[in-house]
Amino acid sequence: MARPILLNKEQSVTKLSTTSFTPMTVTSPMELDRKLRQKRSTKYMQAITKLDSGGHVPNSSLIQSLIDAIIEELPEITIEQLPIGIVAKCYLEPPHDVHCLDAAGSIIKHYKSHESMPPILEKARGLALHGGYAFIEVYRDCLRAVKSDGNITVVKED
Repeated sequence: MARPILLNKEQSVTKLSTTSFTPMTVTSPMELDRKLRQKRSTKYMQAITKLDSGGHVPNSSLIQSLIDAIIEELPEITIEQLPIGIVAKCYLEPPHDVHCLDAAGSIIKHYKSHESMPPILEKARGLALHGGYAFIEVYRDCLRAVKSDGNITVVKED
């Protein structure tokens, strides 16, 4: 079944096809943690960093290529184990400061510096802006800060 990934100004819906998504399913928490600590591929890094290239409203082919890259990068995990969102510094003109692929809400949004993000994503904003990372993957239990070379730093909450 397909699910909406983006509502744009015209309220058209880009569908994420999950019919080809057949994860091998990582079952143990230790196995999942090990997989999510692995260095991210160049292809995945390039897909995430293209979010600004679509302007304020990314096109559907850009969105689908991004979703495909995420699924290809992490094929062993279930949809529920994927990041809740991905936050990165935004390079569109000011006042935009970060953008977010919100997997839970299925939207991509460019946030202005005065706009609040959902609380679970807001905690990644400071790292995205000032931490020297390419982007931050937000999970329920931690942040995975991804450096420009694809290496991961895990930030757990107290």
